[in-house]
Amino acid sequence: MRCETVMEKLEALSPIMYASEWDNVGLMTGRRDKEVKRIYIALDATDKVVEDAVKKEADMLLTHHPMIFKPVKKITAEHFIGRRLIKLIQHDMCYYAMHTNFDVMGMADAAADEIGLKNRKVLETTFEDEISKEGFGRIGKLPKVMTLRECAELIKEKFGIHHVKVFGDLEADLETAAIMPGSGKSMIKAAIDGGADVMITGDIDHHEGIDAEAQGLFIIDAGHFGLEQIFVPYMKEYLLRECREIQVIAPKREVPFIII
Repeated sequence: MRCETVMEKLEALSPIMYASEWDNVGLMTGRRDKEVKRIYIALDATDKVVEDAVKKEADMLLTHHPMIFKPVKKITAEHFIGRRLIKLIQHDMCYYAMHTNFDVMGMADAAADEIGLKNRKVLETTFEDEISKEGFGRIGKLPKVMTLRECAELIKEKFGIHHVKVFGDLEADLETAAIMPGSGKSMIKAAIDGGADVMITGDIDHHEGIDAEAQGLFIIDAGHFGLEQIFVPYMKEYLLRECREIQVIAPKREVPFIII
């Protein structure tokens, strides 16, 4: 299957038009006419990921976070991004990223599915036409009334993580939840305006956490990686279903930091 055909499958799932203006998504390096027999999926195109993709002779690397985000003025081996790009090009590997387009069309509902969010709607609308409203995050009813402590344990179980950071009364009852994988600090107001009792997200700092609680919104910070790691199994399942002749591989899940 040619790279451009794989791209059509990816963009059928998460059209590029849903990506934010500031984002960089799509084909980053490589040839559209490249024959793709093996795809390597990862959350980030780290040195380790690129090395492993080369070692496993992947024809295409697919990540959620784009390796090329800010303008690249020079591509040299002295720069960490340059080293990765050189290696990808040397091995004739296509590199494709699906970031905020997947956040809108894929990630938000996948995360909401994990916790059984019912009667859900978009948390923050970024695209609207006569047919639908699309955007970041989801807000809806939890499967049942539960305490903040129980909700935190549910997040740990469903996302396979060992710890979360919680702002709020652990014994308080919750009915309505907002979930925003990745960095959700800019969505706090939307969650409050939407009537959420708790927002499940990542990258919440001290001031945002205590200020949200003061406004009646509890926070469960499961980490940027903690929630968005679902990209890899989600896309692996999708590609195995849509591109049956292609081998899809992914690294063993590895948390990129250590809590001591």
